[in-house]
Amino acid sequence: MASPRPHRSPQPIDRVLSPIQSFMAAEASAGILLLAMAAVAMIWSNLPGDSGQSYFDLWHTEINVSVGGHGEAHGGYDEHHSVDGDVPGGGVAAAPKSWLDYLTLEHDLHWWINDALMAIFFLVVGLEIKRELLVGELSSVRKAAVPIVAAIGGMVGPALIYAALNWGTPEISGWGVPMATDIAFAVGVLVLLGKRVPLALKVFLLALAIVDDLGAVMVIALFYTESLHVPSLGIGFAVLALLGLFNITGVRKPLVYLLFGVVVWLAFVKSGVHATIAGVLVAITVPASMRIDASKFKEEAKSALDRFSNVGKHDNDVPTNYERQHAVHALEVGCEDVQTPLTRLEHMLHPWVTFFIMPIFALANAGVRLEGMDTSMLLGPVALGVAGGLFFGKLIGVFGATFLAVKLGIGQLPRGVGWTKIAAVSMLAGIGFTMAMFVAGLAYESPTTLDTAKLGVLIGSAVSGVIGFLVLRSATKLPPSVRAAQEAEAD
Repeated sequence: MASPRPHRSPQPIDRVLSPIQSFMAAEASAGILLLAMAAVAMIWSNLPGDSGQSYFDLWHTEINVSVGGHGEAHGGYDEHHSVDGDVPGGGVAAAPKSWLDYLTLEHDLHWWINDALMAIFFLVVGLEIKRELLVGELSSVRKAAVPIVAAIGGMVGPALIYAALNWGTPEISGWGVPMATDIAFAVGVLVLLGKRVPLALKVFLLALAIVDDLGAVMVIALFYTESLHVPSLGIGFAVLALLGLFNITGVRKPLVYLLFGVVVWLAFVKSGVHATIAGVLVAITVPASMRIDASKFKEEAKSALDRFSNVGKHDNDVPTNYERQHAVHALEVGCEDVQTPLTRLEHMLHPWVTFFIMPIFALANAGVRLEGMDTSMLLGPVALGVAGGLFFGKLIGVFGATFLAVKLGIGQLPRGVGWTKIAAVSMLAGIGFTMAMFVAGLAYESPTTLDTAKLGVLIGSAVSGVIGFLVLRSATKLPPSVRAAQEAEAD
């Protein structure tokens, strides 16, 4: 039986690395859960008879929210397609006729997942982007140069491959599908290799994926907006300006930004701009500064703990001791003041996004009915463009852009990371599951084309993940002496 490890006080490096390590662990779990939900969706949607049809019927369930019964069918949207067995994606916004139209939403369950729940996902993405730009791996030109260039290459490469195969066809609208990286799956693969993967490589992939997400958001906003209702958009930006004023004047309650964020989301729903963009824009307005610095917090915390100790005689008198309660409250206020509202909101929402919203999205979007599909569809330009874009486009784009950035002196490789590991990470960046499925729902009107693209996403992501994992495992193979030392430490 192994003896317990002695208690060790955290070192400064632990405090620096622990947020990244915790994030990695959460993303690894999310990747496993996403994979399980995708498998359930594929199996369920291909069950025989009514059992398989029930998968598609579930997402067509109408959920209506309105004030006083006011509103028109579909909540101001004309669905792209609603034939038996498909799932509608997006729609074209109609101009609201009165303020009550902003409080009327009549859509199916699939819309509520893709346009409402995913707005929260994009809010967390926006918070992560802002944090990295201010204090993280994108906070300086030196840190950000190579990941930014790599991410740009990783977006251009897949888009060019898809466009080359689909040029001059209506399906060219799907050029944005293979552009984005699914951070949960990609990081999950890295975590499978444990300590063999250098932390610098993990940070590089995180920074690349975050820039990639920002690019995907811009693509959705600029190229997948079908119509525009300017007054609604004006209302949305007016509320965003108000949130910016709240930030400047010191309003620090995350709940305030969430509540007004709902108003922004409603305005964007009616504007024609995809509503999930509201999540990213609201994130920009959330304060990212501390009210007190670390030294002031330590002073206030010590004072509160001293009062807590001095005014109590028994450990179990806390609920009835007013002075101790006051000391605890002072400590709680200090803990809030030393944290940024951005950090508090991100920590509050991240588990919900990781373990609820993304799995539900995967379950609702990964189901593809294979009956009726033939080899010609799988070898057609849409499936090949998506799958080839994810694997070859990401590999060529990320690796090539990184190589050029280093050779031109724009930046340097992370410490302890060679070109083979960069190639492996370039392949892992081709795991585009969540964002690729999301963009596909916006890009295609034909249910058959959408299903074909989804299969391309699944195939391209699977090939990228498996080959990337094998290459990285080979590149990080430990010498026998090092492996034996790690096993002895674990025991």
